[in-house]
Amino acid sequence: MTHFAVGLDLRDRRCVVVGGGSVAERRTGGLLASGARVTVVAPTLVPGLEARAAAGEIAVRRRPYVEGDLAGAFLAIAATDAPEVNAAVAAEARARGVLVNVADDPARGDFIVLATVRRGDLQIAISTGGRSPALARRVREDLERLLPPEYDQLLAVQAELRTELQQAGVTVAPEQWQAAPDAEVLALLRAGDRAAARARLRARLISPEARSLCS
Repeated sequence: MTHFAVGLDLRDRRCVVVGGGSVAERRTGGLLASGARVTVVAPTLVPGLEARAAAGEIAVRRRPYVEGDLAGAFLAIAATDAPEVNAAVAAEARARGVLVNVADDPARGDFIVLATVRRGDLQIAISTGGRSPALARRVREDLERLLPPEYDQLLAVQAELRTELQQAGVTVAPEQWQAAPDAEVLALLRAGDRAAARARLRARLISPEARSLCS
């Protein structure tokens, strides 16, 4: 199956995770990173989820799932070790028009959760169409080694410059944006010299004639 990859805006949306194990913990972390309001439904929680509950990051219903737990939800994750419970969650989600992922039976849900590499707001998602989650993890790990942490700062600096140049009426070709972040820009960001990195990137983006427009 070929899935349609999308980026959901989950900011301040209610999402329900049914299950308190390691899969539920991973899904909860991803939802929180996307700004969702997460409720976990489970009799017991793994330590990571207990820590999030203690910190007030998630709401918890410490009991088994019951029909009605998805009321008002935008998205649900069925991540228990009981297929019949996951099936019941999926059925309620479908009845309520709630997007649902079923961990042990992806075909029963509306979407699969892609392996993701994150560098701040920069995200790269990997999918094998559900055929090999292990390969998706392998590709993710390879990409994590290839993409240095400073890409997070690079994205922030480029976003600032993009706004500045747009406001000044300066047009920069897409090819220039691609070529501008050279090894020296990345090295400066790695060293923590954001101002110098920004200056070099700016100089590589615009011609001397255009620079006067931004001064």
